[in-house]
Formats: sequence, structure tokens, C-alpha cells
Amino acid sequence: MASKNHRVKTVDDATKTPLKTKEYEKELRRLHVELVKLQQWVVSKGLKVCIVFEGRDGAGKGGTIKAITERVSPRVFRVVALPAPTDKEKSQLYFQRYVPHLPSAGEIVIFDRSWYNRAGVERVMGFCTEEQVEKFLDGTPVMEKAMVDAGTILLKYWLEVTPNEQERRLRDRINDGRKTWKLSPMDIKSFTMWDEYTAARDAMFKATDTAWAPWFVARSEDKKRVRLNIISHLLSQIPYKDLHTETMDLPKRKIGKAKPAKYPFRYIDEKF
Repeated sequence: MASKNHRVKTVDDATKTPLKTKEYEKELRRLHVELVKLQQWVVSKGLKVCIVFEGRDGAGKGGTIKAITERVSPRVFRVVALPAPTDKEKSQLYFQRYVPHLPSAGEIVIFDRSWYNRAGVERVMGFCTEEQVEKFLDGTPVMEKAMVDAGTILLKYWLEVTPNEQERRLRDRINDGRKTWKLSPMDIKSFTMWDEYTAARDAMFKATDTAWAPWFVARSEDKKRVRLNIISHLLSQIPYKDLHTETMDLPKRKIGKAKPAKYPFRYIDEKF
């Protein structure tokens, strides 16, 4: 069992002023360059990387994942966000539907919610029995040990948000037409069960925070800061080198030999 020195902190432990957009974008650009270098290294060395993101509703998982993936190849950085299990999947071994999505050589797979659904939402909302939860908590360290022993680099992140900030973000989803898709009846029901999710989180950490697959906790009160902090930490956990490539330049080309066709192209209306 890993050391429990990394206590789950609240924002009250270290309140910081919001990060300015210009400063955020400058640092994010630098980190994106490093993520491209990491991508090339992972492909070159055939590494297998699995990243798990968990946290309460509104903790900022989606935005963090987007910040990681927006400048890299989706063929290397693959995001997995599974829907609710089908009746067939419910009859299978619990981990069975996750195994096909685990990374192959040269891949970085990011789970936006993962097998830890069983320890969180499924447990709190009563979608599984306590016996099933206990079996999951007993078996997960074994499964993750097998993954690591098989050469997979496994990183697990928990995004911690305060009750007030979670409420603010969820209310924002209600009032912003761009975000209403993020809010489900399940989210509304879960909103009243803060303490139950806290107890589930703590039980999950106690059982699955291991030396070979520890949990890393990131305070997500400031979305910009947590994205930069997680990307920085991610880069520090996977040793990589800059694979120097030859500088490319565009060759000269001749334009004008081909006559443009007199075709009635259907141009879209230029409203802007």
C-alpha cells in the first residue's frame, strides 16, 4: 500500500488568485510542445500509457482532457468515455468491457471515467451491491498490478473540487446553452449526495492507492491551473527525450498550368 502522505487537500489549504488567460495560454503552448515530443517518444519506443481521470461532477475532467489532447494526434492519444453498460455487458466479468480499450504499443489511452465507476457513481447511486463493490476493491489492485507488470504505464488522477465551486459550475451548465448536454438527471440527483461520494472516494483510495498504481490528487478550483499542473505532472511521470527530426521546408511549386474548371460550385453563405 502506498503512503498516505498525499492527503486530499481543499482549496482552503492554499488559495491562489485566478491565473490570467495570457499567462495560461503561454504556458499551455509550451506544454503542448512537450506533449508532442512525448507523443513521438511513445510511438518510437512502443510505450503503452493508460491515464485515468476521476472526480466529482463538475471537477473539470473534460476540460483537462481536452487541454491534453487538442494539439496531439488522436491516433496516439485515444480518449475512451464508455456509455452505461448494456445488459450483455452487465452479465460479463466487470473489467471485461474495459480491457479491449487498454493501450497497445505506441498508444496513450485516456479514460474519461473508468472502471472506477463501480467505486463511485455505481456504489453511491445503488447500481451495484455492496458485495460487488467489495469484490471490485479487492480485485482492482491485482488487475492494475497485472497491467503494470505487462509494461503499461498507469497514471490515476483524482480532481478535487469544493462544494461551492461544484455548485457554481453545475448552475453554469443550466444557464449556458453550450453546456446543457453536460448535465444529466443523474448529475442532479448526485448533487444532494456530497457526503456519500466523499465516503466512497475515501474507501476507494484506501483500497486502490498502491505502490504500483498510486492516486494523484489535483485541486481543480482554478480550471486553468489544474490543467497546467496535471500536464506538467504527466510529463514528469513518463521519461522521454526530444527526438530530433530534420527541419522540413516546403518545395517550390508552379501554379497556373491547370485551367480552373467552370463548375457551378455551391459556396456557402458568407455571413461573417
